[in-house]
Parts: sequence; C-alpha cells; structure tokens
Amino acid sequence: MKILLATDAWPPQVNGVVRTMVTVMRELKAMGHDVTVLSPDRFRTIPCPLYPEIRLALNPKATTARVIEAAKPDAIHIVTEGPVGIAARRWCVAHKFPFTTAYHTRFPEYLAARFIAPRALTYALLRRFHAKAERVMVATETVRAELAARGFIHLVPWSRGVDPSLFDPHLRGEIDGLKRPIFLSVGRVAPEKNLEAFLNLDLPGSKVVVGEGPALVGLKRRFPDAHFMGRRENGVLARLYASADVFMFPSRTDTFGLVMLEALASGLPVAAYPVPGPLDVIDGSGAGVLDEDLRRAALSALDLSRERCREHALTFTWAHCARQFVDQLCPAKAPA
Repeated sequence: MKILLATDAWPPQVNGVVRTMVTVMRELKAMGHDVTVLSPDRFRTIPCPLYPEIRLALNPKATTARVIEAAKPDAIHIVTEGPVGIAARRWCVAHKFPFTTAYHTRFPEYLAARFIAPRALTYALLRRFHAKAERVMVATETVRAELAARGFIHLVPWSRGVDPSLFDPHLRGEIDGLKRPIFLSVGRVAPEKNLEAFLNLDLPGSKVVVGEGPALVGLKRRFPDAHFMGRRENGVLARLYASADVFMFPSRTDTFGLVMLEALASGLPVAAYPVPGPLDVIDGSGAGVLDEDLRRAALSALDLSRERCREHALTFTWAHCARQFVDQLCPAKAPA
C-alpha cells in the first residue's frame, strides 16, 4: 500500500512524536509498504514561538498538493495539527479523500500551563480539526475516554512500542560522581513536563535530568544541586537509563510517555502520578508506583524488581504498533 504521512514533527526535532513516526515508518517499509513523508523539510520554515527548535512550514498549500498528487497514495495519515497537517487536511477535504489523524499531544493543557489559551478554546479547535477524519488514533484508553467526553468522534486505539535491543538492563554501570540512589528524568525540559514537582522533592542520592528545552536555564538556576546532562541519545542515553535506580515521570499532560517504555526496557522502575499515560502503561503492572505523593512513589519504586520492569516493557513492540497503525488506516481504494 502507498501511504502518505503528513507531519509537522520530524527530525531534527527530538520528541516522542518524532521517535514514534520514524520508527513506525521503518516498520512499514519492512512490511513492504511504500511511504511518502510530507514534513517541514520540504518547505521554507520559521521557528515556533514557543519552541524555536521546532520549525513551522510557511505557505505549505501548493507544495502539499504537488507532493500528494505525485505520490498517488492509497491512504493518507495526518500526524499533527500544525501547518503541514492543516494543509494536508484541506487537500483531503477538498478532494473528498478519506484520511486518518492521531491525537499525540495534549496541546490544550500545554497552552493553558503557559497561560496562552483556555483549554475549552483549544479543545474546540482540535475537535474541529479531527472531526472530518475517518478515524482518530489515540495511544491509550484513558485518553480515548477523555476525548470522547469532550465530544471527539471516531476514536480508535494505536499503542506504542520500544526497542529492547537498544534499551537493555545489561548496560547498567556507575555514573561518574553521582551518589546512589539515582533518580532520572528524560524528556523535553519544558513547563508542561512539571519537572519542578520532581526537583523540589526531598530525596536521597542524586537527581538527574536529561534533555533540552525552554525551561532548562531557569531550572538549572533554581536547582543547582540537580545534575542537568542536556541532550543524550542512542547508546549514551541507554546506559543512563540502565544505570539509574528510579525513573521519574512527573508530567500530568502526556498522552502516553514513550520514555517510560524506554526506562522499563532498561530495567528501570517508574515513579509517576496516577494520570493518563502512567495509568495506562504502569498501573497494576508491578513495574512502577503511581501516587499523588511523588516522593512516596519514588522511594517505593526503589524496592521493585528490575526484571519485572523489563518483562512488562517487552509486551509493547514496534511491530505490533505498526500493524495496528495499518489496520486503522482508511484507504481511498483497494491497495494495489
């Protein structure tokens, strides 16, 4: 099948949406599908006001039409609600071409956290964007129920995966100069990630934050005793996961939290709030502790089995994720 992915999130951006789509595209090609990506690198771009490292496409309408018509896709999936996604949606609606979308990011909560827009307004705009999709893919049942209660329709499941060969407990070692226990957070260093809730905790040992983002400078200044390691990837990141003692996930706004799977695959138990994402990935698994008292969750997670964490992570595979994605697509015609 010829599949076109329209996305505003693509390398060199580093986030869960990009990791998901790059990995799924690789799996789709391995399954024999022909994949075309319509991403910001095809356009003139400007930096996003909130996240300068994210580039937004300028005037994507004409190029979008040319790319779609040249690709002659059987199915179109719109990944994001940005300029590229909007242009692809307009083309699909104008040409009566069925398309699917995905709800990756809780923008209403992000914007409300920055006092930019009320949640009700942002949800209304997103509901309108997704309303014409044949199916709207969501990562967890908790998010599906939440969106359904807000009037979203055509919601279907699309889970996530992890690469167990990359994230491996056998990479465990010491982290130079850090006293144990080591409490680790990985992800964008931004207000919506709620890192202050972690960094404010009275915990023994060391607090480590891996990642970059707009809140980094301010957090470094406010929490000089924490260890901020900046961006780390591939083998270095995998070793950090395996070498820590508890993975801290203080976010209350993520739809899934791919980093939790990476931590679990590394044998690292998770401490988080009982909110969407952690509830779906961790609750009842024995691989983490969910508690409104995040300090209590962190200290309790120290006693969990690292082997159990690894076992739970292995139930999430990218191959299953890609097959589920294909099953949820809505081709305009029978695949050739």
